[in-house]
Amino acid sequence: MDQEKIFSIELVALQSSLKKYAMRLTSDYEDAQDLVQETLLKALTYQNKYREDNDLRAWVFTIMKNTFINTWRKNVKHETFLNFTNANQYLINSYSELLVPEADYSHRELCRKINTLDSDFRIPIKMLAVGYKYKEIADRLNLKIGTVRSRIFLSRQKLMEALRE
Repeated sequence: MDQEKIFSIELVALQSSLKKYAMRLTSDYEDAQDLVQETLLKALTYQNKYREDNDLRAWVFTIMKNTFINTWRKNVKHETFLNFTNANQYLINSYSELLVPEADYSHRELCRKINTLDSDFRIPIKMLAVGYKYKEIADRLNLKIGTVRSRIFLSRQKLMEALRE
């Protein structure tokens, strides 16, 4: 059997492990599927760069990790834009139509209410507000993702109740 066939067979055998790793990276089924497909495509495209004395599993997983990181960086840059409406330049990750006086008042009131929450609830909801994903919040706070989701849910409940008053 020639080397290309052996390479392809070994690559297909890694597919289920790649799916599990992609799910851990993305926390989203469709994104994980896309990441696996892109990884397999890159592995096949750059097959000539693979040396037989290396570990195929490590090589393919490194391709996946680097692909995920590069995609994440590209998405972060894409979502950020500059607002030149003020004399100073600010990076904004929100819609400009939200920058009206009523929204500014509501934002200040909401920030005040958030700051009255206990730190267990305040920190995760603030991290979510600035763009962290649940998985990132869990990793940074050294908590389980279910705990983070629960705290954010309870924070929202407390904020809705506080803002009704």
